[in-house]
Amino acid sequence: MSKFRIQPHGRLPEWVAEEKGYFVEEGLDYQFVPSYYGSTQGYGSVQSAHVAPPEVKTGAFESYAEGRACEVSSACHWAVNMASSTGHGRMWGGAYSVSPSGIYVASESAIRRPEDLANVAVGVSYHSGSHFSTLQGLESFLPRESIRLSFIGQLMDRVAALVDGKIEAANTFGAPTYLLEQQGFRKVVDTTFMEGFLVPDDADRADVERYFRALQRAQRDFDLEPERYKHYFLREIPERYHALADVRTWGPGERLVFEPYTRETYDRTNRWMQSWNLFEDGNAGEADYSEAVLV
Repeated sequence: MSKFRIQPHGRLPEWVAEEKGYFVEEGLDYQFVPSYYGSTQGYGSVQSAHVAPPEVKTGAFESYAEGRACEVSSACHWAVNMASSTGHGRMWGGAYSVSPSGIYVASESAIRRPEDLANVAVGVSYHSGSHFSTLQGLESFLPRESIRLSFIGQLMDRVAALVDGKIEAANTFGAPTYLLEQQGFRKVVDTTFMEGFLVPDDADRADVERYFRALQRAQRDFDLEPERYKHYFLREIPERYHALADVRTWGPGERLVFEPYTRETYDRTNRWMQSWNLFEDGNAGEADYSEAVLV
């Protein structure tokens, strides 16, 4: 029997569960596989502070459409919702997570309020959490036609572009939000959002349930004594930033919520994406909740 492959996503419960042996105690034969979370594919991969961030029109949804080599992975709930509704796996309906997120600018920036972001290009990842959460966060302050985006790759591409002063504003989430705040960057608007889980159609449900039971135990341990486990944040950010990161002062990062991803949530999210015409290339999903979500 093949191993249950886990793709981490910048949060700490997986590492806590491994340290405490919870996966093994649940009877899960597992392995970790490389994560998209700390990778680069745009500005951060150029390795030059003299180059402007290139446009990258691929993201979390496209990675699901191409197929991820794992039994469980995470992305923003919008991307997972759309991936499951277009037949690229099934969304796990028994849990989700909440990730701290925000649009950040340099300390000296003239941008002070969300309204100051009108017609300012905000760095995001295409069809990923930063893309969707920027739209959702800013539409409370700005008319839709005044919201501008710049697609510059993955999360750590945006961090690099901000640190190198190559972009005026960018959306970051999870651990890098704490890193940027330590370096003096300011959050202009909070865009905290839900993350979802996707499993392939042929994943063993019993193994998926073992995985989530172990994570639930680990989340409780972390909630009780977060200071014991924050050192694992260094596994989720590139070595370039380790000397700058005092993880002892960081918050908890992405937190797991063991509540259902309901039909109403699924349908409302799908309608919202359609209202923005975010998948105009024909990728908009049509699968019903009963087909797309594993409950």
